[in-house]
Amino acid sequence: MDNNNIEEIVRKILSEMKGEGTKTSAPASIAAIPEKARVAMLVEKERFEIQEYKIPEVGDGDILVKVEGCGVCGTDAHEFKRDPFNLIPVVLGHEGTGTIVKMGKDVCKDSAGKPLNIGDKVVTCMIFGDEPEITMYDLNKQNVGKADVYGLLPDDNIKFNGWFADYILIRKGSSVFNVSDLDLDSRILIEPCAVLVHAVERAKTTGILRFNSRVVVQGCGPIGLICIAVLRTMGIENIVAVDGNEKRLEFAKRMGADKNVDFRNYKGADALGQAVYETLGGHYADFAFQCTGNPIAHANIYKMIRRGGGLCELGFFINGGDATINPHFDLCAKEITLVGSWVYTLRDYATTFDFLKRAQAIGLPMKELITHKFELGDINEALKTNLSMQGLKIAVVVNK
Repeated sequence: MDNNNIEEIVRKILSEMKGEGTKTSAPASIAAIPEKARVAMLVEKERFEIQEYKIPEVGDGDILVKVEGCGVCGTDAHEFKRDPFNLIPVVLGHEGTGTIVKMGKDVCKDSAGKPLNIGDKVVTCMIFGDEPEITMYDLNKQNVGKADVYGLLPDDNIKFNGWFADYILIRKGSSVFNVSDLDLDSRILIEPCAVLVHAVERAKTTGILRFNSRVVVQGCGPIGLICIAVLRTMGIENIVAVDGNEKRLEFAKRMGADKNVDFRNYKGADALGQAVYETLGGHYADFAFQCTGNPIAHANIYKMIRRGGGLCELGFFINGGDATINPHFDLCAKEITLVGSWVYTLRDYATTFDFLKRAQAIGLPMKELITHKFELGDINEALKTNLSMQGLKIAVVVNK
C-alpha cells in the first residue's frame, strides 16, 4: 500500500466522521478551473459578442457551476430582438444546467434539503437576496415574478450572471436544485416544464379541471406541447390541440392530444369554436389553456369553452397587446372562471422533476422537443433560429 492509498483512506474516514459519507456522487477529480472563461454578452439588439473574463472568487455561500447547456426561451428571443426589459448589455440564459466545480464552505444542501457535492448536476430557480429565509413551502404562494432570475440580471463586475456562458456563479441567497438523476436534455427542459406545472396547478384551483375533463390547448409551440404532456401525465385523455402548423399538430398527438383542429381551415372565432365543439363530439371544452401570446387567440378561445367552464391564460410573458372580448357574452353569461399563470414557484420546480420522470415512463417524447443544438460561439444563429420558428426548443450546448 503506497502513500497515495493511505491518504485516500484517511480522507474517507475524516469525511465520514464529518457526516459526509454519503457524498458518493462526486467524481474522483474535477478538471482544473481556468483563470478566465467565456460569456455570450448581448451588446446590442440582435448581436451577441463572445467575451472573456476572469472567473470571480467563490464566496462562502456561492457555487461555481460549469455550464453544460441552456435552452433558448421566447423571453431570450424578445430581449435579443427588442430589448423590452432594457437590460443590454446582458448575459442571457435562464433554462440552464451544469456541474458544480467549486462550492463555498457554507454550502451543503440544495433548496429542497438534498445534499450538494462537487460533481453534482444542478439547475437554478430564483434569487432571494433580500428574503433569504423564504423556503420552497412558503413559495407555494409566491411566484418567480417577485424575485430575480439568472439570465435576466443587469450586467455587473461578476459577469457570469447567465447560463449562456462557460461558467455561472450561483450567489448566496439563490435557489438551486440537485438534479443529478436527470440527463442533460431533461435538465434543459426543467424551466419551461415548470411553467406548465404551475399553470396546471393554477387551473386546478378552479375546481373545474378534473380527470375526465374535456380540454382544449391553443398554441402548439413548446409551451403548448408541454402543457399537453402535463395534462396527459395527470391521466386527462380528452385533449384537443389547436394550432395552424401541421407538424406541430402532429407532434401534439404524440404528446398526448386526442384530436387536433387546424385554425387555418376556419374563418372567424365562431367557426373555430364550432370546430372545437364538433371535434369534442358535440361539446365545448370544460377547460382551456391559451398558450400563444397572441391577443386575437385570447379573444377567440372563449368561443371554445362551455358555460361554467374554465380558462387558464399563460401565453403573455411580455406585453403582447390588448385583446378584445365581450364581457357579457364571453365571461358573464357563460360564467367562465379565468385564472392567469405567471412562470412558477419553487414548489412547482420540485414537482417538475417528478413530472419529467413520469412523462418518460409513459413514453411521451419530451426530449424530442429539443430540435436544434448550437455551440456557444454560434449563439446568434441559435436566437435567429428561434425567432424564425424553424424548430421547437432551441438549445445552446456548452463544454461538450
